[in-house]
Amino acid sequence: MGFIHIEDLFCWPPGLEDIGMKLGGHVPSASQMLADIEVILRFGIRRPGYQADCQAEAWAAERFAELGLRDVAAEPVQLQMWRPGQASLDVWPLGDSARTQHFDGFALPYTQACTDLERDLVTFDAAAARDQIVVEPLSLLELPQSALREAAAFAYDPDGELGTLVQTLPFGQHFNTVADAAVAAGAAGYVGLLTGVPWRTCHYYVPYDAKPRPLSGLWLSGPDGHRLQVLLDSGQCRARLNVDARQDTGTSHNIVGGLPGAGDETVLIGSHHDAPWASAVEDASGMALVLAQAAYWASVPAAERPHNFTFLLTAGHMAGGAGTRSFVARHASLLEQVVLAVHLEHAAAEVRGDGERLELTGQPEPRWWFTSPEPELQAAVAGALRSEQLSRSFVLPPTVFGDAPTTDGSAFYLAGVPIVQFLTAPMYLFDAEDTIDKIHVPSLEPLTRAVIQIIESVRGRSAAQLRAAARD
Repeated sequence: MGFIHIEDLFCWPPGLEDIGMKLGGHVPSASQMLADIEVILRFGIRRPGYQADCQAEAWAAERFAELGLRDVAAEPVQLQMWRPGQASLDVWPLGDSARTQHFDGFALPYTQACTDLERDLVTFDAAAARDQIVVEPLSLLELPQSALREAAAFAYDPDGELGTLVQTLPFGQHFNTVADAAVAAGAAGYVGLLTGVPWRTCHYYVPYDAKPRPLSGLWLSGPDGHRLQVLLDSGQCRARLNVDARQDTGTSHNIVGGLPGAGDETVLIGSHHDAPWASAVEDASGMALVLAQAAYWASVPAAERPHNFTFLLTAGHMAGGAGTRSFVARHASLLEQVVLAVHLEHAAAEVRGDGERLELTGQPEPRWWFTSPEPELQAAVAGALRSEQLSRSFVLPPTVFGDAPTTDGSAFYLAGVPIVQFLTAPMYLFDAEDTIDKIHVPSLEPLTRAVIQIIESVRGRSAAQLRAAARD
């Protein structure tokens, strides 16, 4: 589909542009949302099954109850957990161990532990990888926003940036399958070089699909990667790999709460509570945005709410989206009554890297609003973005990047539920550099008001109507 201005095709739903003047409840302030984010960050690293994630679950349930949500529950989710320890690589020219160089890195998620795994070290080539330790560089993808503009149903770009802006994504060309070619080739070990990452780091939490891989591996920073490449260029090398990591199954929890409203149908608002690190954008910001929606709608009298509400903070996003898939499987009957599933992830600030560090630009990351292809819903999202001046925003088809949105809520789309799912994809999303300064604070209140407007736009509409319109 080419770039189309929705306002050229559709009338705005009646009163949509005035909704911002008629909000019937209290919109939490940015400082209140930041206070929630600060609490979440104090728990520590929130990987699935970690103590900090369990603390975040319990705190979220308490916050739901404090806000007046009903039937607050912690629903168990079985998932694959992964706990890394130290990871290192020693390399020397073949036959000359006196010239050994040592490298410390970060264990490649969902790969195996090993002790003194010694093999030849080779640049990855599928034909020569069997039973060797292979080396492969990674560069982060760059996405010209002009390409997204062509695919979008609507773009809000008052500053005219999107024709030239290029976004650095948090993935390389293989996304979550970074080591899979090495696995298929029978490699014993994998060394990923973050030489194409524009800051100094080895703390790259990819893959996060919770699929165990039958090799051992680690990530090395860009500078260490360049040092290793010099060794490889000088001649044949031998290497010793040590990785401390443990994989097991465990139980996490989806946190669920509700508010009654008009009729028998439901609007669902969610995000996830786990993260690769003590992460701020991923997704303490999403938790704060969901809590802000819960606070707002709790302040609106029940009779004035457009529908019932279910609020959801899922487990195991960093374990292959286990929590959302579990919720969809557990609540199939509820999904038939969901008018709209809203997912909120990543109120992210844009950065630039100079090879050593990241610097804030003062701008938000480009904002993606995956929206079911239903004309009135798309128009409502576009109107809210314009009303709240949320620049750098796209209304995107759910399938613009594949079979489903690249969000924690993708399982709702696959289950046929009408969706609006907000996401940004900053380059630091899976790195320990995701700290509280990366929250784009000026976006917090406008994002909250925009979502309120979008939800108001489905007042009086049924799940069946939206599903039928999206199919037409």
